[in-house]
Amino acid sequence: MADFKRDLGYWQLTAIGLGGVIGSGWLLGGETAAKAAGPASLITWVLGGLALLIIALVMVELGATLPRTGGLVRWPFLTSGRLVATLVGWGIWIAYATNPPSEAAAMLQYSSAHVHGIYSNGSLTALGILVAAVLMAVLVLLNWFSVLLFARVNAVVTAMKFIVPIATVICLGASGFHSSAFTEHGGFAPSGYSASLSAIATAGIIYAYTGFQGPIDLAGEARNPKRDIPRAVVTALLLSILLYVALELVFVGTVSVGSNGWSGIDLSSPYAQIAVMLNLSWFSWVLYADSVVSPGGSALVFTAETSREVYALSQNGFLPAQLRVLHRTGVPQRALVVNYAIGLAFLLSLHSWHKIVAATSVLGLFAYSVTLVSQSAYARAYPERRARWIPGTSVLAPIGFALATLIFYWAGWGNVKIAMPVLLVAVAVYGYQHWREGLGADGIRRGAWLVGYLVLLLVLSPFGSFGGDGKIRGPWDSVIVAAIGFAAYFAGVYFAGEHLREFPIETEEDEDPQPDAELAG
Repeated sequence: MADFKRDLGYWQLTAIGLGGVIGSGWLLGGETAAKAAGPASLITWVLGGLALLIIALVMVELGATLPRTGGLVRWPFLTSGRLVATLVGWGIWIAYATNPPSEAAAMLQYSSAHVHGIYSNGSLTALGILVAAVLMAVLVLLNWFSVLLFARVNAVVTAMKFIVPIATVICLGASGFHSSAFTEHGGFAPSGYSASLSAIATAGIIYAYTGFQGPIDLAGEARNPKRDIPRAVVTALLLSILLYVALELVFVGTVSVGSNGWSGIDLSSPYAQIAVMLNLSWFSWVLYADSVVSPGGSALVFTAETSREVYALSQNGFLPAQLRVLHRTGVPQRALVVNYAIGLAFLLSLHSWHKIVAATSVLGLFAYSVTLVSQSAYARAYPERRARWIPGTSVLAPIGFALATLIFYWAGWGNVKIAMPVLLVAVAVYGYQHWREGLGADGIRRGAWLVGYLVLLLVLSPFGSFGGDGKIRGPWDSVIVAAIGFAAYFAGVYFAGEHLREFPIETEEDEDPQPDAELAG
């Protein structure tokens, strides 16, 4: 059987990380965050970026120590067993598979000012959906033949789409920046500081930063993963944080705010329309062109990443074995086809960038957070194997998990009650597999902490101050949620330690233990 090709170096991995992060988030997230929080949206981008940086540092250590293709799915499986891995795999699969349709929708929304008939009343038209489906098919073809072809195309695209956001900061900032915007229209935080916290999940901030893990997902195809993956991930995320904060600063300082305040802003092509208002029509055309390049580049990366996650889900026994068959070029082509079908289903049902992002952003964050448990448990079980690229992960991991828990809760009851049931569907899937294969009770016991954690958040959210009835007032609701996060983290590490003692991990991929062996008797 064919194997993955180790063709990727540091610069290609960094470009993959940047390519995954810089997509439609910078084109549309600035307006969405400003509408929700006003100038305090700057806090939104900083906190969201710092939270993901903490998570990324721990993930980097695990990725360098235990490089696995589809690591986000494989790590929980190897360290915590099938129940935890099923929940994580389900969440990350949905979050990843919905990226290409959301990016395609963003491209068409931005283009709708000049291409009529594809976008109307906040959603894609039938023609727009057809065009988006064709765009998604092109992305599949670019990933079809080899990872090196994908990496070379992505490197060119990333260079182009990184230059344009920087030029946006310079051109718009120099032409019409007004510092008074940060004190007028209700002050710095017109909707209160809680709005800037909620916006981390609901305004596409987490979605915008998603993609930094691209080099980790492609670890099995890196020439020197233990050296290059940590540097590539940290470089990509730090540059992205600086860029997003600068873009939001420029958006707040240049956008025209009417009598309805920040919440009344309604732009289909935010930065391009601001450029026209500032008599920079020539630059608006650059932005319209980049509205194809940036989302397209991000979707290209996620099309590759998601196929590797499906490959890993198949290794975990969550999906049929046929999906881990590699073509002779080293590409999981069947997984590409399956993901295309799933993305098309979301496109047909949700029709717009905002709806897709609101529905799925926190699912990816949930999957990231569980890898922190995997890293801590693996480091305790095998301290001699640690790459030791990132010091202090024993402190960063619980803090990162608690922050992820808070962001999940801050998304508000309206979004939590959608995301939680989607995740808990995976419990039913696991239950069926457990019954069908006659697995023992230990797998359930060792994964029950994660199910209980999700149920607690689902029960608490309607009574909190973020979209709930306010019976538990802020900041006490956030204090309780943070405590739940810390407790769940340490419970997860404890039970992962139990699992690793029974199913030790060998150093080679082909010697990984098979927790399918958790058979009764």
